[in-house]
Amino acid sequence: MTRTRTTRLRRPLLAGTTAVAALAVTAGLVAATSEPAEAATGPELSLIAATGSITLTSWKEDPGVYLDLGTYLTADGTPLELKVTRKSYKDPVTVTQTVYEGGKARTRTLPKGTVKDFSGLPGFAEITLTDKAGKKVLSRTEDFCPNNASGRVRPDAPATSKYPESCPTNPFTLGSVWGVEKGWAANTYAGSYTDSVQLAAGTYTARIGVAKKYRDLFGIADKPATVKVKVEERSYEDEQGVAGSALRSAQTAGAGEHSGHEAGHRAPTGHAGHAPTPAQAAAPATSGAGPSYNVGHGPLKAAPPALPWAVKKEQAARSMRIGDTGGRTDGSRKAPALEPLSKRPTGKASVPDVPKPDLRSLPAYGIVISDGEEDVPGKDYLAFSANVWNAGPAQLVVDGFRTPGKDKMDAYQYFYDAKGKQVGYTPTGTMEWDPRPGHVHWHFTDFASYRLLKADKKEAVRSGKEAFCLANTDAIDYTVKNANWHPFNTDLATACGQENSISVREVLDVGSGDTYTQDLPGQSFDITGVPNGTYYIQVLANPEKRLKETNLDNNSALRKIVLGGKPGKRTVTVPAHDLVNAN
Repeated sequence: MTRTRTTRLRRPLLAGTTAVAALAVTAGLVAATSEPAEAATGPELSLIAATGSITLTSWKEDPGVYLDLGTYLTADGTPLELKVTRKSYKDPVTVTQTVYEGGKARTRTLPKGTVKDFSGLPGFAEITLTDKAGKKVLSRTEDFCPNNASGRVRPDAPATSKYPESCPTNPFTLGSVWGVEKGWAANTYAGSYTDSVQLAAGTYTARIGVAKKYRDLFGIADKPATVKVKVEERSYEDEQGVAGSALRSAQTAGAGEHSGHEAGHRAPTGHAGHAPTPAQAAAPATSGAGPSYNVGHGPLKAAPPALPWAVKKEQAARSMRIGDTGGRTDGSRKAPALEPLSKRPTGKASVPDVPKPDLRSLPAYGIVISDGEEDVPGKDYLAFSANVWNAGPAQLVVDGFRTPGKDKMDAYQYFYDAKGKQVGYTPTGTMEWDPRPGHVHWHFTDFASYRLLKADKKEAVRSGKEAFCLANTDAIDYTVKNANWHPFNTDLATACGQENSISVREVLDVGSGDTYTQDLPGQSFDITGVPNGTYYIQVLANPEKRLKETNLDNNSALRKIVLGGKPGKRTVTVPAHDLVNAN
């Protein structure tokens, strides 16, 4: 399929945490597949509704409502726990459930085809809306991501949910864990604010149930919830002062970054999607991440279509301050050679015999043709998204230390024993401040390299970008040993420091990866003079092998592409990568 750069779509988001009241639907026990029902049982699952009535707002300037009707799936007795995996990209996605036999955990394999990817259970909730006259006006299904711990339903439930906070949608995800903690509730709404429903102002009756295949699979009773729905129409002009102005700005800004997991590194473009309240829209922005409304726990797309590439002259001027070399029209620069390090931190550097990280690359995706910088006519660029992840069994921890007045930091990799005690460190390069829009943080140099290889795997073009801010933007495989289901630095507001930082810690947790999307400076190759034909995009982690790893033989990933077209109108065809058909 031929791809060209398109406008970025809105991102899916999930409504915030809601207190759950009891309008419980009775549920049965889970019967084990291909095992005696009494041998292994799962949790008692119930569909409940938080309220019997709800009001939804449709804005005149952006009509449509989102069917978050306040229905939840609760788990009692034991948690609902699912492990979703694939052996390789040649294998389909499979699901196993943790069940219990005599108080001991065991697994049962769910039927083939239960899921198609890692974003959740498809077609889980069935929704029907009727108007005052009883006429059906809507019938649809919603996917369900269990990883949205919306709230406890019992005071004796665990204080926190141990399960991850989202379902990954990166096309090259390898493993995920989904769960509803016992005594907790998870919103059945998929959190997809990409497809609003057009409903006229008025009152409706919503009937929400669980699809039969999931009722049979998990032992959920066939007792749908009923919610009265009032749709009211309002206008931004109804809102006054700063709040109204901020609301309009937020609604018209286009798709933007999100401050939660799966956000990825993206150029900032504002927020859109589900309308925030005027008070939310007027609230101060969080540091480095934009407004904090619309933060939720549903599936988040890893790399939506990007905005048109535009690196303005003033951005390029700022980039020159951090050492851009001439001839790189993508605004990036290669990592510098390893320089002598300052005498810090104190103590003797060492690389102890303890578990270390294992950096691996995902195949490139989000591959499109870009026109490059607006002030470079006639240029063609091949832009792409890339991810390097940590398969463990240990974190990658890199600290930068700044000599006062210097533009760079000395970087060190740290090591820990099985109890988490720091037992060593070693110098591993530098960090530098990157002021370009879409970055504006400290980059660890020489973390990864991008190369365009010819059909014979010889290098044709190399991207100048080799410096990165490390953040756990994507859950790539939470089934690997020591995977951290709740990484801290999941976005740029929690990692990579500020211009006046004296030191910086950047962490890539076990199971998580760091995505840079194709709308950022440096995420491209200049293909203006590259002939048409078959090529491979190589994403190479730890290219100079400065970082200490458990395995240095799995750092490269290749993605096949075919370039075509004419100068100024180049095209790229992206064949499927085994079973993953994502450009």
